[in-house]
Amino acid sequence: MTVSTPSLSLGRHVFGVAALAFGVITLLWHDYNGWHQPRYLIYAAAAAQIFGGAAIQFPRTTKTGAAVLAAVYLVFALLCVPGIVAAPQIYNSWGNFFEQFSLVTGAVVVYARLSSAWSPETPGRIGRILLGICAASFTLEQAIYLHATANLVPKWLPPSQTFWAVTTTVLFALAAVALLTNRMALLATRLLTLMLVIFGLLVWVPLLLSDPHSHTNWSENIETFAIAGGAWILADLLDEYRLNGHRSR
Repeated sequence: MTVSTPSLSLGRHVFGVAALAFGVITLLWHDYNGWHQPRYLIYAAAAAQIFGGAAIQFPRTTKTGAAVLAAVYLVFALLCVPGIVAAPQIYNSWGNFFEQFSLVTGAVVVYARLSSAWSPETPGRIGRILLGICAASFTLEQAIYLHATANLVPKWLPPSQTFWAVTTTVLFALAAVALLTNRMALLATRLLTLMLVIFGLLVWVPLLLSDPHSHTNWSENIETFAIAGGAWILADLLDEYRLNGHRSR
C-alpha cells in the first residue's frame, strides 16, 4: 500500500515557492542572480520560473511544472560552462554550475517520480547520485573559500565563525559520502535540508533585512531555500521508500 505520495510532499511546495519568488525578483531586477544575461533570456527565465513554480504546486500540473523548472535551471547551469572552460582552476564557476545543477536535480526527481517510464526506485537513485555530487561541490567550494564562508557566519554565534565554516564544510562532505554510497542517505538528506534552511535563516535572512535593496541578498536567500527545497524533495522520496518497504540502490 502506498503510504505517501508526491502530492503531499512539503519539499515540492518549498521548491516551487522559491522558484516563483526567484522569477519575481528576476523580473524586478531584470537580472538572474547577478549574471547580467541578455534581457530576452532573463524575461523568458523569469516567466518559466513563475509558471513552473506555480504549476508544481498542484497535482495535475506538477509534472509540467517540474519539467519547466528542470529546463530553465539546466540552461543556467550550462551558462556556467564557458567560465569553467576559460578558467578551470577558479572554482567559482564550478560552484555556480553545481548550485544550479542541484536545482535541476530537485525538479528531475519530481518529474521522474511521476513518469511511468521509470521504475519506482530510479528517481531516488538518480536524486542520490546527483545531489551527492552537488554536495561534494559545496564541500570543495566552502573549503576553497573558507575565509569568505566564515565571514558570512554571524559573529554572535559561539564559539567562532571559523569553527562553523569548518564544521559545515565537514557536514557537506559527510552528506556527499552518505548519498553517493547510499548509507544512511535518508538521515543525511534530512540533515542536509535542515542545515541549508538554517543557513538561510541565520545568514541570508538577516542580511536581507539589513539591506532589502540588495539584489544579491534576495537572490542568495531564495537560492538557498530553493536548494533546501530540492534536498527536501529527495528526503520526502526516500522517506516514501522507507514507508513502502523498498529503497533506491
